[in-house]
Amino acid sequence: MKHSVEEIKLKNGARGLLIDIPGASVMSTRVQFRAGMLYAKSKDVYEIPHVVEHLAFGANAKFKDEQAFEAEFTKNGAYHNAWTSDISVCYETECADFEWERIMDLQKVSICEPRFNEEELKSEKANVRSELTGYMNDYYRLLWPRVQQAVGEDILDLSERIKTLPNIELKDIREHYRRTHTAKNMMFIIAGRLRGRKRKIVRMLEDWDLKEGREFEIPLTDLHSSEAVSIRRKDASNITFGFSLVTPRHLETKEVFAMNCLNQILNGTTNSRIFGTARKRGLVYGMGSSVASNAHNSYWDFDGEVNMENAEELFALIQTELMRALNGEILDMDFLAAKSYALGRFQMGAQMPSQIADYYAEGYFTNGTIERYDNMPDLIKSIDKFDMIELAREFAGSGIKGFAAVSSAEKAFISQLETRLNF
Repeated sequence: MKHSVEEIKLKNGARGLLIDIPGASVMSTRVQFRAGMLYAKSKDVYEIPHVVEHLAFGANAKFKDEQAFEAEFTKNGAYHNAWTSDISVCYETECADFEWERIMDLQKVSICEPRFNEEELKSEKANVRSELTGYMNDYYRLLWPRVQQAVGEDILDLSERIKTLPNIELKDIREHYRRTHTAKNMMFIIAGRLRGRKRKIVRMLEDWDLKEGREFEIPLTDLHSSEAVSIRRKDASNITFGFSLVTPRHLETKEVFAMNCLNQILNGTTNSRIFGTARKRGLVYGMGSSVASNAHNSYWDFDGEVNMENAEELFALIQTELMRALNGEILDMDFLAAKSYALGRFQMGAQMPSQIADYYAEGYFTNGTIERYDNMPDLIKSIDKFDMIELAREFAGSGIKGFAAVSSAEKAFISQLETRLNF
């Protein structure tokens, strides 16, 4: 979808992007605060940002409880959601174009005028407990926090998070909200048909009653390598694994696309060099790799599931193919095919306002960067194979690696698999 992007800064210090999409029938918004787990006042109440997020659509200045707010918000089909990460608490909405003003008013009252109360706090703490307990049965959600801990990130795992819930009181909720939900700590993205509406949108946002506050910095952590983490589950019928190679810097957009091309070559399809070969041999039903970059660090992540009897052969294959990639043994035809795939995915990735908003949110909320979507085809075409290989070498040579696995196997067996990841 054709669109234009304008960054604005409000008088109260908040800043954001207005994305005009001519002819769009939907308006999509993201309002983000750096208010995630790493900004909890102490580890004893680590889960407090998650509970604040759950309470976001509860009682407020105009509605007595969540049910009343929900009935009004969704009556014409509008959608809202919120999510919490280590860094962010983000509130999202999507609505038909004809009711954008009404939805923005409702979003304002939910974010700016919550009425936290004991009854809803009790309910949402129980709901968060149920959510996290459910994640304990999702082995990928179980192992990735352990990988993060293994490389030195200052986070809690799922079981540790659950234990903090009884410590959270109403006064803690109000303190965290007041400290983090401030104008200077707010960033936003609004995408839709904005022509002729921008001034009104700015006026509406500047009418949000938030204290000035300050923009929080993203914490810098000194990362390191660690031994393999074995999470024993007696009933686990196979090995669910994940490992991360980390380079201690932010990747530019072009570098992210370059690593995505390598991931496509290694694990993208059934003719890829790791996943495709493993699938052909009957070693694994599914596995993959991805790259992610935040303000200070970048992560090359791999995960999958493998039966115990196939694990050694699979990890030998992973080692062989990663070493081949690091040695530059990548055919030009495979590299060009990966770039062609990236171009196709690019064309498919901007069909709705929400997809466009998500694209800009990744870089803007993390580093304040704005990589114009229209620049992407030329950027992808300009990716150089040798630069891609050098990036992979940077990850492998950083000395920062974490590995975790959920299985019924002995720790010694998991540690033996991990030795295959020494490059």
